[in-house]
Amino acid sequence: MTQALSWGQPAPVVHARGLTKSYGGPAAVDGVDLEIWAGESVGILGPNGAGKTSLMRMLSCVSLPSAGSLRIFGLDAAKQSRDIRRRLGIVHQEDILDSELTVAENIYIYGRYFGMPRAVIRENSAELLEFAKLSDRADSRVETLSGGMKRRLSIARALVSKPEVLLLDEPTTGLDPQARHVLWDRLAMLKTRGVTLILTTHFMDEAEQLCDRILLMDRGSLRDEGAPQELVTRYASKDVVEIRASGAADVSALAELVGKIGNRMEQLPNRLLLHVDDGDLALRAVIDLGVDPRACLVRRGSLEDVFLRLSGRSLLG
Repeated sequence: MTQALSWGQPAPVVHARGLTKSYGGPAAVDGVDLEIWAGESVGILGPNGAGKTSLMRMLSCVSLPSAGSLRIFGLDAAKQSRDIRRRLGIVHQEDILDSELTVAENIYIYGRYFGMPRAVIRENSAELLEFAKLSDRADSRVETLSGGMKRRLSIARALVSKPEVLLLDEPTTGLDPQARHVLWDRLAMLKTRGVTLILTTHFMDEAEQLCDRILLMDRGSLRDEGAPQELVTRYASKDVVEIRASGAADVSALAELVGKIGNRMEQLPNRLLLHVDDGDLALRAVIDLGVDPRACLVRRGSLEDVFLRLSGRSLLG
């Protein structure tokens, strides 16, 4: 892999000021200021319609900003996009592999797209197949692979040119838990090699596993940023008591009953969330009011709580 710059260098890998993207209506990305440093793993999170995809398209240099400035590797994205793209790896949300070709052929063809010598591609391919745990499937056609294998191949293919920055749009959407964990392991390995990761995800556990820093977006704007635990400390309580209900009417009735317990309360369609300092103490108070303990759960504050507080919506909109 290409050796990335170490943290603390004066120039960030990505530097944006007032970055804006509009398609004729309200801005999809509205005046975002952003810096990403070499070797970081950064997650861009927010509800549907928050502007994540539009921001990723600009960072990928496939969509020009409507206003503001964007520099990647110190280069102007509006004028030097071709030079930037040579140093990027891009993994789209939907696999765009050639299903008629074999695993090895997909990597080879993509390397030729970058104008790489055949011998270099073959050398890189062997390393990438081993990295993706696909060496034994090198001669298999893509259409025979599982979903998790296809995602690993998509990442391996994106790495053939040894990019300094890898952009991933919803990398584990549609995968089963086992395949997700295998993919996390591969991405964590890239982090140790100094590759800068920029990803979008709807999975909070994924963000906590992979991301050094999270950018919270909503309605085109960057609401806040920080390490996962920093954001939880800033916006969520230490503990949360979840009380399940069968419908909105039952949630409203529960809210009337237990509304004075804890620091803050949120009503969701099928459950009530009490944000408290001591979950066990709050749970006893809830049960003393006659709530069935089987409907109750005590957990730690989480990134999902952060999103609900900042946007008032779930990550899925």
